[in-house]
Amino acid sequence: MPSFMLRRTAVKQLLAIIALMRPKQWVKNIFVFAVVIFSGLVADIYAITHTLIAFASFCLASSSIYCLNDYHDVEEDRLHPKKSKRPLAAGHLPVMAGLLGFVSLSLASVALSLELLGKAPAVVIALYLLLNVGYSLGLKHLVIIDVLIISAGFVLRILAGATALSVMPSAWLMLCGVTISLFLGFTKRRAEVVMLGEEASKHRPVLEHYSTGFLDQMISIVTAATVVLYALYTVDDKTVALVGSRMLVLSVPLVLYGIFRYLYLVYHTQGGGDPTRAVFTDGPMLATGFVWAGLCLSIILWGREIGRVLF
Repeated sequence: MPSFMLRRTAVKQLLAIIALMRPKQWVKNIFVFAVVIFSGLVADIYAITHTLIAFASFCLASSSIYCLNDYHDVEEDRLHPKKSKRPLAAGHLPVMAGLLGFVSLSLASVALSLELLGKAPAVVIALYLLLNVGYSLGLKHLVIIDVLIISAGFVLRILAGATALSVMPSAWLMLCGVTISLFLGFTKRRAEVVMLGEEASKHRPVLEHYSTGFLDQMISIVTAATVVLYALYTVDDKTVALVGSRMLVLSVPLVLYGIFRYLYLVYHTQGGGDPTRAVFTDGPMLATGFVWAGLCLSIILWGREIGRVLF
């Protein structure tokens, strides 16, 4: 075989391996940065370095779970209109590559966090892996439990960032993490039910137990809880003492708009099936996210100075 054909084959294999790892989904791991940001340590090089290591460890861990899921669900994925294009389902890689990817990436994620961050972050990573192995092997078929496990994964991301810095995260912040992840989970299930219709249970058996009416009720509950918990977090005495002002409450309208915009995408554009795609391909959502982040960082870093100038 000519050398250029060998190179082309190697490139295709590499691209398939990268696709199997789903780097686009790594954006979900930004929850790891919640503690370093809201603890006012965003300008601390030590804190940023440790958080970046925790982020990298979680990227490896989450990619390992994607490999395991694709390996375990390859036959179901071949019947799905979108998942059939994934590397294992499409035949771009041997099915065994999913299992090998899971083993190698999961071990690398735990080793990285253990070596550079210590035991506590490594334990959090290990718990995430165990939880998601259970999800992949059967817990994903249990109604409501499936979404709760997804939510727990986001909470563990926040804990990973906290243990990497040896910082105790705010209870309000943790609860916000729970409700916003439940919000994303239930809206994802609704989008799947709507998109797949009568074929939904064939692609994901647990969808047989979900209806749009039931999911709408769950979405309403967690939406209200998210807004209330975030508002309470911004006015909590510990938060005010940390920031040095009460101005963080000014970010609440942006959170409200972001949630309402996401609901619009779910209900009017059939978005929400892929939260990452829905958020990062919608202009208003992107703009809101940047403004919210900029406002929060400004208040956290310079809240006291801004307060003196304004008041």
